[in-house]
Amino acid sequence: MKKEFLEIGKITKLQGLKGDVRVQYYCDEPEMLCDFETLYLGREHTPVHPKKVRYLKSDVAVLRLDGTDTPEDAEKLIGKMLYFRRDDIELPENTWFIQDVIGLEVYDADTGKCYGKVDDVYQNGTADVYSIKTPSGGQLMFPSIPEVLLETDIEGGRITIRPLDGLFDPEEIKDDEN
Repeated sequence: MKKEFLEIGKITKLQGLKGDVRVQYYCDEPEMLCDFETLYLGREHTPVHPKKVRYLKSDVAVLRLDGTDTPEDAEKLIGKMLYFRRDDIELPENTWFIQDVIGLEVYDADTGKCYGKVDDVYQNGTADVYSIKTPSGGQLMFPSIPEVLLETDIEGGRITIRPLDGLFDPEEIKDDEN
């Protein structure tokens, strides 16, 4: 089942004296925090309204929320997760939320072999890299390029790949066949 609310970042500390907070963001770019009229705070999913965001460094942005005007207001938010509603964004075709990909089983297009389940997705440049936890506890990785990643079926809970020659260590694959 797809989650209604998806994580977009975590409030980590105060920034300045006007109630701004630092956010470790999980989206592609910090400006996306203000693309939503409403974000949702904490497990209670309390609605909050972003007013202004600016890039600070790497994966950290400074965010101002409507109604959070003092350091005392902002301090109450430290450690809280920020969410957005899945229905508030439309993804391009053949694009998925990482949270929906985690846990999918990965199958070989030619042999039908199940390599394991996706346990992480690394965004390292031109192509994401998917990590698979094998049944024996090992790890395999593959790039999400068209030559390898053939099909993603979120509803069916599976990904179909065709590994390039030499992509996987034959010993790791052999161990999982026992």
